[in-house]
Amino acid sequence: MQGVGDQRRWHGSEAGSPAARGRVVSALFFFPRGGSAQVARAFARALPAAGWQTTLAAGSLGRQGEQTNAGSFFSGVEVHAVDYTPALELPDPLAALLPFQPSYEDRPGAPDRVFATVDDEAYERLVAAWSEALVRAAAGEADLLHVHHLTPANEAAIRYFPSLPILGHLHGTELAFLRTVEAGPPAGWRYPARWAERMRDWAQQCELVLVPPGAEAEAALLLGLERGRLRSLPGGVDPARFTRRPLAQTDRFAFWRRWLVDEPRGWDTSGRPGSVAYDEQDLAPFQTGAPVVLYVGRFTAVKRLPLLIGAHARANERLGTPTPLVLVGGHPGEWEGEHPLAAAARLGNQHVFLAGWRAHELLPQALNAADLLVLPSVGEAFGLVLVEAMACGLPVVACASHGPAAIVADGKTGWLVPPDGVDALTDALVAAASDREERRARGERAYAESRRYAWPAIAHRLASLYEELLVPTQERAARAGR
Repeated sequence: MQGVGDQRRWHGSEAGSPAARGRVVSALFFFPRGGSAQVARAFARALPAAGWQTTLAAGSLGRQGEQTNAGSFFSGVEVHAVDYTPALELPDPLAALLPFQPSYEDRPGAPDRVFATVDDEAYERLVAAWSEALVRAAAGEADLLHVHHLTPANEAAIRYFPSLPILGHLHGTELAFLRTVEAGPPAGWRYPARWAERMRDWAQQCELVLVPPGAEAEAALLLGLERGRLRSLPGGVDPARFTRRPLAQTDRFAFWRRWLVDEPRGWDTSGRPGSVAYDEQDLAPFQTGAPVVLYVGRFTAVKRLPLLIGAHARANERLGTPTPLVLVGGHPGEWEGEHPLAAAARLGNQHVFLAGWRAHELLPQALNAADLLVLPSVGEAFGLVLVEAMACGLPVVACASHGPAAIVADGKTGWLVPPDGVDALTDALVAAASDREERRARGERAYAESRRYAWPAIAHRLASLYEELLVPTQERAARAGR
């Protein structure tokens, strides 16, 4: 398959679209479950208006209709799936002809094992599968490749499409992996140096690398890249879908009753959606008029859910009237460290509610049925959910580090607290819950600030970077002063 990248490139006029500037093939190694999938989908839908035809190659899991299935999640987008589902039928998912996707995270017993435990044989089979996916996506006829993360999809692009410029797009998780390798990886990681070397090489092979705002210095250091080859680009929000539609108290209660009682999706350590459900009597905190605190995200260690649950318990003690804390998310069966239910039981917090994993399209409903979004993550590269909450008029509480510190204006659009600062997080929850007018004022400013993250504007910024990639390498280097 060597030389596939020398095939004819596609140009907009050939597609019958005089406004089209070019064609890009985007690659997302993982099946849809996190923020990078939201970003890849949003760009694929928004880029045609900016003049770029987009085809997507993406990992997939499960049957049509499930949100982890690429065809379902990326509905409306031309997508070529790399189906990891058959690997789960084997005792060792890495032994399949197409091994199950590895992960940047190390969760004992999880089918997606950390990259640093994957040997060369499984790695080569992943590269072969992704080369075939890129061929099916007609990558050789594209003007450039947009590769999300640093994964074997990068290797497939480099080997089989050597003439195409590659835009690398980091979402933060790969930096966390490299950070762990630098600090001294766990003993069970058999090949950490090999994978770190690969990731740095893939980054070096990219013409440009996108990173979340504020991550440029760390990315340059961890990847050994010149700063001139890095570009920062935030995530975005669909302003038509994520906007202020606050519910009246009766409608709000009906919404939470539906999600928590009638259609439960929360899960315990069995991982089965619906294994955590509630009676209407359990929903008493939602009927008092107390503000609803919302968390949205996966149950990974970096999110600091036990810290949040503990701070929430302490805040409720000080407030007198309990505020409910609703956890939306947690991909079924995936958690690191202490399960949120176990943390709530240990801390005696009876006002934590698990709503389960929900389709992204439903998230605006939950945000408009809440009063405050909290994201205590200490290593959030960007924090897309913060922007989505702000677009719905919610003030936010987040850590004063990494991406959230660049999004949230402390005292204006929300509250910033020190990483792992349980006292400060408790104080912020108390302040937000006890002052309705301050919540309203910060929510108004958050809404106004969110408008600059609208996907159409972000997509046009990305289109400008695509055009920059099409400039000959020597000329681009001269412009950057290299």
